[in-house]
Amino acid sequence: MRAIITGVGHFAPENKLTNKDLEQMVDTNDEWITTRTGVKERRILEKGKGTSFMAVKAAEMVLSQKNISPDELDLIIVATVTPDMLVPATAALVQNELKASNCWGFDLNGGCTGFVYALSIASQFIETGKHQKVMVIGADKMSAIVDYEDRNTCVLFGDAAGAVLLEPSNNDLGIEDFILHLDGSGYKSLYVDAGGSLKPASQETVNKKRHYVYQDGKAVFKRAVTDMADVSLQIMKKNNLIGKDIRFLIPHQANYRIIDAVAKKMELDKDHVVVNIGKYGNTTAATIPLAMSEAYQDNLMKKGDWIVISAFGAGYTWGSCLFKWAMD
Repeated sequence: MRAIITGVGHFAPENKLTNKDLEQMVDTNDEWITTRTGVKERRILEKGKGTSFMAVKAAEMVLSQKNISPDELDLIIVATVTPDMLVPATAALVQNELKASNCWGFDLNGGCTGFVYALSIASQFIETGKHQKVMVIGADKMSAIVDYEDRNTCVLFGDAAGAVLLEPSNNDLGIEDFILHLDGSGYKSLYVDAGGSLKPASQETVNKKRHYVYQDGKAVFKRAVTDMADVSLQIMKKNNLIGKDIRFLIPHQANYRIIDAVAKKMELDKDHVVVNIGKYGNTTAATIPLAMSEAYQDNLMKKGDWIVISAFGAGYTWGSCLFKWAMD
């Protein structure tokens, strides 16, 4: 039995934060941002709404596309680093809002690799026969943890959500393989210092801006290029595939230079790489399902196409997943 993707959806807020807008906020400019990151604009969710709002919208798009009831869902997995609150899980809020009364769920924090982790886990619930319909959502409201006085991070991140539905199949389509990694020694290069049990929120942590994301850009860039490329090549080699066999690489959208470097190492030309970072920036766990959903809406993928997704994120985490596209 194989797990196949049978539905895809996404949501991005209407409010745009452009490079020109950021020029009025910090010491930066459009040329500097575009040259170093590839980002032209990013979407910002309005105040008073959390990650669950976007996750629900993306899931509703999938349910509408499939014309199925939320009650048919067996499991909801939400990959996020920006939960609405510490307790309960964002998955609980999504389940309640969808009125998916017959399913259970949980959150997964895998940084920017969260969706790859979650998809790999969900596929195994399908393959064991335990579940028939699993909703996997990648969603993050990064604007909630970004310091808009820090030009090194505020130019990178945006808000969005993407979702896929997994179901079982007995044909040769669907998820073929995945490779996942974790290197906890890299935690100091990308993290949010306060707000957890080690450093609970206090007046001091707020004043010192300890609740914003910190990133050592050079360290993360170097590891991301190497590890995303290596894990993508590894999964191809393991399954006797080469670059020309791959219809699309759908990479984590962190930085255009990273995407370009990974594609070159995989010997893929630009027509075989899905890129939308210019419109949304880095939406963390949402980047891959968002790009996948847009590619599907644009009729870029055909049934039977080999697809590779790969990501690198805080932890360090990184991984890849290989599957044959199953949707018409």
